[in-house]
Amino acid sequence: MLSQYNLEAFVITSDAARAKAFYGDTLGLKYVSQDPYAVVFEAKGIHLRVTIIPGHKPAQHTVLGWNVPDIATAASELVKAGVSLEKYPFLVQDELGVWASPDGAAKVVWFKDPDGNVLSLSQHAH
Repeated sequence: MLSQYNLEAFVITSDAARAKAFYGDTLGLKYVSQDPYAVVFEAKGIHLRVTIIPGHKPAQHTVLGWNVPDIATAASELVKAGVSLEKYPFLVQDELGVWASPDGAAKVVWFKDPDGNVLSLSQHAH
């Protein structure tokens, strides 16, 4: 039913200026607009509304992710931009922080935005 409409993604921030710098300057998303409720970005036709909620407490799971064709290159670009990649003691990750699924169908790396929201990059085998 909804497949004919554009998807819009949401993530929460408690600091609009900090989120604008991270999503726009660090991650390179195209800035669209800002109002008292959200900072809006665009990535490949998808709008990301970074909703402003004072006192936001981040979830401990991935809330937003990007599919990339080469995870090592994309993850290295994040590191060069000053982003720290997450390493979890309960996963086997390479030196960069990339986890490979046991069946080899996916590779994932996680990182956090300034509000502590868990974000990810993933590469899927075709």
